[in-house]
Amino acid sequence: MKAATVGAPVLAVLSLLLVARCVAAQPTHSAADHLAVAQPAVTPVVTASGAAATFNATDVAWLQLLIPMTEQALPVLDAARGRTTDPRLLGLAARMGVEHRAQLRTLRDLLRRSGTPGVNVHEGHNMPGMVTPAELADGERAEGAGFDRFFTEHIGEYLRQSVLVAEGEKGSGADRDTKAFAAAMGRARAGELAQLTSDPAGPPSRTPAGTAR
Repeated sequence: MKAATVGAPVLAVLSLLLVARCVAAQPTHSAADHLAVAQPAVTPVVTASGAAATFNATDVAWLQLLIPMTEQALPVLDAARGRTTDPRLLGLAARMGVEHRAQLRTLRDLLRRSGTPGVNVHEGHNMPGMVTPAELADGERAEGAGFDRFFTEHIGEYLRQSVLVAEGEKGSGADRDTKAFAAAMGRARAGELAQLTSDPAGPPSRTPAGTAR
């Protein structure tokens, strides 16, 4: 979904109240608006290696948001191969498909380490940064320049919202690995956004690695 406007980043946590309300969120709300300023409880979790990791509500909220955002963007990336002949978009979509699947595996692993069930709390929610099934259906019917516009609009919004909420996790999260991954992902997706919105006649740039922690 494309937000009409994007507000200032909010460094905060996703409360149960806002989760319940986000299905009715207005299009002027950004994904970061679903993070509420609070003093979240920190939950110690023992990892497989026996080391203690601490996850607070911001960590969990960020993971629960980024997982469905990424899952819903992947079909758009995959569709590019049969819908566009633009070599720049084809190359970017192919690279992002590989890298974002790797990022998704890390996001799921971190959520599992937090002890949180892997339930999509945003199922059916129409939120900025998430490509809805109806929007995906529109994209799958588009070809050529029409698909290029669809791809640039929806993947661009997905990347913008990803960078925005990564800042929230970096500022308010508690788990060291999750914060480090948010920082790496934010840099990577900002680089991809720059490539997506750059002048096609300009020199190509390399996508930063987004899966290192």
